Amino acid sequence: MGELNIKTIAQLRDGFRAGEFSAREIAEEFNAAVEAGRALNVYTVETPENALAAADAADQARQSSDLKPLSGIPLGIKDLFATEGVDSTSGSNILKGFKPPYESTVSGKLKAAGAGMLGKLNMDEFAMGSSNETSAYGPVISPWKRNDGSNAALTPGGSSGGSSAAVAAGMAPGVTGTDTGGSIRQPAAFTGITGIKPTYGRCSRWGIVAFASSLDQAGPMARDVRDCAILLENMCGFDPKDATSLDLPVPQWEAGLSSDLKGKKVGIPVEYRIDGVPEEIDALWDKGVEWLRDAGAEPVKISLPHTKYALPTYYIIAPAEASSNLARYDGVRYGLRESPEGGNLDAMYAATRSAGFGAEVKRRIMIGTYVLSAGFYDAYFTKAQKVRTLIKRDFAQAFGECDFILTPTAPSAAFGLNEKMSDPLAMYLNDVFAVPASLAGLPAMSVPGGLDSQGLPLGLHLIGRELDEQGILNAALAIEERAGFTHRAEKWW
Repeated sequence: MGELNIKTIAQLRDGFRAGEFSAREIAEEFNAAVEAGRALNVYTVETPENALAAADAADQARQSSDLKPLSGIPLGIKDLFATEGVDSTSGSNILKGFKPPYESTVSGKLKAAGAGMLGKLNMDEFAMGSSNETSAYGPVISPWKRNDGSNAALTPGGSSGGSSAAVAAGMAPGVTGTDTGGSIRQPAAFTGITGIKPTYGRCSRWGIVAFASSLDQAGPMARDVRDCAILLENMCGFDPKDATSLDLPVPQWEAGLSSDLKGKKVGIPVEYRIDGVPEEIDALWDKGVEWLRDAGAEPVKISLPHTKYALPTYYIIAPAEASSNLARYDGVRYGLRESPEGGNLDAMYAATRSAGFGAEVKRRIMIGTYVLSAGFYDAYFTKAQKVRTLIKRDFAQAFGECDFILTPTAPSAAFGLNEKMSDPLAMYLNDVFAVPASLAGLPAMSVPGGLDSQGLPLGLHLIGRELDEQGILNAALAIEERAGFTHRAEKWW
């Protein structure tokens, strides 16, 4: 295997256009990396022929100077995105074998921009999980290892665990992810890469398997800030097929990148100093403040008083919406069907859902159905929506005092597989820093800042004003330049 699979998207794009290598050479090298890395369980479906076809088209286009923005760039697509004629199962048994006759808007935009597809990426079932252990295809294994010689298999985070591991392992230069309560940002932090969740509505949700419709948002994951800006430009845009899609022009985020933060104020929320968080997390956070100060930003203390209610609010709203969304999987029209002998329609529904859904999905459906039930709707769901409004108001008030907010991304580095699966509450706490921005629909981003004492990546988390993706991209670039994070997972092939 050569060195093309460790280059950034920008390096591949510019090198290809300069004639340093062909698009086919890029695709072949990434296809080889995908094949060599099968032990990590990153891809649920491999599509090497798709990547090669797009590469051949890019090589032909280069001869006629008819290049598209992502010509020559092969990508990995999270299994949540519908891809025409290719299995799109959302990591669930209930959708195994489902080949959509249509393409999601986001993957379609990337395809139209010239990108090829290396395959579909493993994920927590229906995006419900923080460790990629709830997938019907089995867990993804992070390419990172602790430096204690234990060789324990680590989680790449979730739900976009296949996405984060693919980039960290050199099995894709960039990928799509989705973020409902931190599922782009937490796995990015766990694997030492960069990921951004844009403002809710920037990316169309059409053709993305729904988890919680008022929270789900697509976004890119890649090696660095510039790559995320490149991908985000080609993922966003108004879509009349999505009622929540924002009818706004897509900014030129790559061209607008600047690490000069003079005149900007960075908010440091006092409520994010949480008991039980390792000292290394707080130390990196303090270092991030100093890096932003060095870039010209002025740190200011802010308050987000309803932060402590964000997790319980999220775990009422998200399961409630999931309970409604997942009711469509009944074995009638597509996917798995289990028909007990002599059973009626209700028996078929029950058998199909029992066999098709995993334990975590069933748990969240039950929670969601309970909080939506007669007698409990007002006590739980209505009250959670009111608290969500207060959380959003907290951010609006905070942004009267600062331009963006800095926090840790996650309360720990990557943990071992099976370490937390028996304790759902401990698993849910992984999203404690990420969930508030999701509830408020704000853009948020994780950028690697350093390693912990066990040699594992730690991320810093930036939250911006609504529609101010440029602001957090620029702040992330300032951190990236000063952190000098060049660490990579050890070669595994």
